[in-house]
Amino acid sequence: MTEKIEELLRRVEEFKPQAAAEIEEFRIRMLGKKGELNALMEEFRTVAPELKRELGQQLNRLKTAATERIAALREQMQNTAEEHAASEEDLTRPGSADELGSRHPISLVKNQIVEVFSRLGYTVADGPEIEDDWHVFSALNFPPEHPARDMQDTFFVEKNPDILLRTHTSSIQVRTMERQKPPIRVICPGRVFRNEAISYRAHCIFHQIEGLYIDEGVSFADMKQSLLYFAKEIFGEEARIRMRPSYFPFTEPSAEVDVSCNLCGGKGCAVCKGTGWLEIMGCGMVDPNVLKANNIDPEIYSGFAFGMGIERIAMLKYGVKDLRLYFENDVRFLHQFDQAL
Repeated sequence: MTEKIEELLRRVEEFKPQAAAEIEEFRIRMLGKKGELNALMEEFRTVAPELKRELGQQLNRLKTAATERIAALREQMQNTAEEHAASEEDLTRPGSADELGSRHPISLVKNQIVEVFSRLGYTVADGPEIEDDWHVFSALNFPPEHPARDMQDTFFVEKNPDILLRTHTSSIQVRTMERQKPPIRVICPGRVFRNEAISYRAHCIFHQIEGLYIDEGVSFADMKQSLLYFAKEIFGEEARIRMRPSYFPFTEPSAEVDVSCNLCGGKGCAVCKGTGWLEIMGCGMVDPNVLKANNIDPEIYSGFAFGMGIERIAMLKYGVKDLRLYFENDVRFLHQFDQAL
């Protein structure tokens, strides 16, 4: 048996394949289930006990040698193939300029908004897109009969009236208030869902970014100054804002914010419908009921919240007239933002 082992060792050392297929054939013939090494192992079971130790060591040495030799030959064969392929390349051929991608306009605008508010001390907060009724509606002072709870506006999951796709990123504000004591100053970007017909001015999926600031002594004037700073940073130093009374269940008083049209300078044009103003967001002072629902004492703390559609800001900033363009992945449209990074 020792002679057979020595013979196989010699064949392993002298094996010189010409192709990768020969290496695989040698491996099967040597180490396969019906290979020569397994045949020796079967024979090993019948040898005298006093010979088992020495023969066992020889068989292990044979298996190790065969395994290492096959691995080395495979690596050598691969390196040779790569060197051959490299040597056949024509280094004088002109290179092909691969096109570089760019960020989506929604990402560009979102990052710019976050960067502006980060200078005011806001941090980014995040939350789940699949939410429950408490975080989307109840904790935000939505009464049970509020129309936003209607199936026409909200996507519910598996007909469960308590599980739904969030309709606004205000749910992130609720989660922040639950786990964090004031002062709170967060910005909440994210994707939201509403059951709306898709058109050039509406979509069932869009992106919002909302802000929340809660502390002692926070006033409406603080909110107005923060939003004016934001408008000037996004639309230019000449931008002006105005606030119109409005209603939101989670803020009181509430307001709609308009910015002076950056295309006509406030003189009136087709984009602003001759008014000189463009609506950009809603805002207001956080309703005391919302603070109470989230275990924050409204006698000590006050705050403001605001929210805007990122698509809306991008449309105004870049002059995009059809909301559907953001979702169609048309490279002709996306290439227009290559230089906007």
